[in-house]
Amino acid sequence: MTTVAAQPGPFTFEPAHTALVMIDMQRDFIEPGGFGATLGNDVSLLLPVVAAAADLVAWARTQGIVIVHTKECHRPDLSDCPPAKRLRGLPSLRIGDMGAMGRILIDGEPGADFVPQLAPQTGDVVIKKPGKGAFYATPLSAVLEGKGITHLIFGGVTTEVCVQTTMREANDRGYECLLVEEATGSYFPEFKEQALAMVRAQGGIVGWTAALAALTGA
Repeated sequence: MTTVAAQPGPFTFEPAHTALVMIDMQRDFIEPGGFGATLGNDVSLLLPVVAAAADLVAWARTQGIVIVHTKECHRPDLSDCPPAKRLRGLPSLRIGDMGAMGRILIDGEPGADFVPQLAPQTGDVVIKKPGKGAFYATPLSAVLEGKGITHLIFGGVTTEVCVQTTMREANDRGYECLLVEEATGSYFPEFKEQALAMVRAQGGIVGWTAALAALTGA
């Protein structure tokens, strides 16, 4: 068993029954010209997350922890993208439109792929998700159950949207969840801090948070 100094208290897990879930480290969210930028966001705010997330993945590999990468993307015909999602807001380009890295958030297009530093390796699990949460309309539950996973460690973007949504879904399914603070980020730094506080509030109502060094040094 491994115990990490976390908030609101120690987080204990067994690596053999733990998975690292890296949420949506995709070019469309992190690089200029992608979906994040079309929404008017400063994507440079997410760049510091890449190195920390890569360090977290590298550490997980040394521990024999299952590594799951999620990617938010849609079919080319947009049959899995409801109008309520595609037509929301006033982006300069919408999901499915042609952008600087191919069609925005479409599976198989360059922009929907992972940033090079977070590219999956042989043996990793890749989950394609049409929504914000990684359990909705995906095989994630079955994959985790099949591997005997009881604990989840999280990183990825953005903290208050897809990361927090997936953690809440995981909590409802009985998983013990830890969010690594440097390995997650938001276009709105204040939203990240608020989401971290929400996760660990009320004795860890959603889960735990911890610094990367606390985890890798545990």
